[in-house]
Amino acid sequence: MDLQALRAARRRSLAPRHALLAVPLAMIALVTTGDLLVPPDVHLGPFLAAAPAVTASFAGPRTTGSIGVVAVLAQVVVAMVRGSVTDLNHTFQIITLLLISVFVTLFAHLREVHEQQLVRLRSVAEAAQQVVLRPLRERLGPLRVASVYLAAAADARIGGDLYAAARTSHGSRLIIGDVRGKGLEAVGDAALVLGAFRAAAHQEADLPSLVDYLERAVAPDLDQAHQAHQTQRSFQAHETYEAHEASEPPRPGSPLGSGRASHPDPGPEGTAADDPGFDDHSEAFITAALIEIPDLGHSVHLVNCGHPSPLLLRREGVVTLEVDHPAPPLGLAGLAESQLAAQSFPFEPGDILLLYTDGVLEARDEAGDFYPLAERAAAWNGTGPHALLSHLRRDLLAHTPTGTLGDDAAMVAIERLPEPALRDASSP
Repeated sequence: MDLQALRAARRRSLAPRHALLAVPLAMIALVTTGDLLVPPDVHLGPFLAAAPAVTASFAGPRTTGSIGVVAVLAQVVVAMVRGSVTDLNHTFQIITLLLISVFVTLFAHLREVHEQQLVRLRSVAEAAQQVVLRPLRERLGPLRVASVYLAAAADARIGGDLYAAARTSHGSRLIIGDVRGKGLEAVGDAALVLGAFRAAAHQEADLPSLVDYLERAVAPDLDQAHQAHQTQRSFQAHETYEAHEASEPPRPGSPLGSGRASHPDPGPEGTAADDPGFDDHSEAFITAALIEIPDLGHSVHLVNCGHPSPLLLRREGVVTLEVDHPAPPLGLAGLAESQLAAQSFPFEPGDILLLYTDGVLEARDEAGDFYPLAERAAAWNGTGPHALLSHLRRDLLAHTPTGTLGDDAAMVAIERLPEPALRDASSP
């Protein structure tokens, strides 16, 4: 987000806040007027404290402090009209109102500092996302490409969804993937995969070799992260066990401190491995789909590493590209034997290939039903990858009750252009 966009967003957010200032000012006017009209033994002054308190909920410390000053001055005017400012009752009301105003002004200051920190964190997250997920080129040889990334509802933080494209001497290669987890760790794993893909996409001869390179690049990093997590969980389990032993009294007939023998030794099989929240090695992985589209011919080659199957939109309908022999997710190749092989599918001019992550499929409506991507894509009757993703984005957000997603979602659409369109695009 550039500077002009930030300023425009700030102006839009300040406009309703300025309108809300009428509420505390009206409260001060009503309470002051009522306090002057009611009998002398009735005091409405304490209600003036609501004005700065309400202001602190939506305005900054300066505005809150100003409303507090106005409320204190109103209380002083009431005291002067009714008798004397030095009257004990009015004096305590003024002091109390002043202290409350100072307190809520401090609260508004702390809230504003917290909001500024959140803005900086979001800016860092957006910058990291732009570095990791570079915008895809709209044209890759005979292909027209569009992409969209939708952040999850939870703090709108970037997750582990990834995509990238690379041109080779004979065609185009693309990857779409999903790192298990969220936060900075998932971003780091996504950056690792994308870096390895961009480095090797031009060098490896075929897709199986490229997948093998990505597996060798990713597996050591995932193993290291898994071992660090194992060490942390085991240490926490050991500390819990020691605290339990220290708090347990000695049993009758047993020497002091011998209660330890009545419990299993906190070894590897009695601590983290038996913990329901423990993440074993099989949970550190990255699903991915890698495709290669030659410039010559009308086909697409696919290697699917545990990722949702791409969809091919043709004139006849939508076809799910399911490979006969899927490969395990990246990081899990050592746990299962598999024969890496790319499978070919027809990809004619005018066809659109849709790649996506599981965040699209897992979006639920009010009834709890998942988003029917294939059905909604088949019902679309527009043209071009950009129009397709725009339609699916609107339809996906409308499918959810709040218009937000519970998980990050990414989609990439690739269209093979007809021959006349290629000649028109290449002509001056």
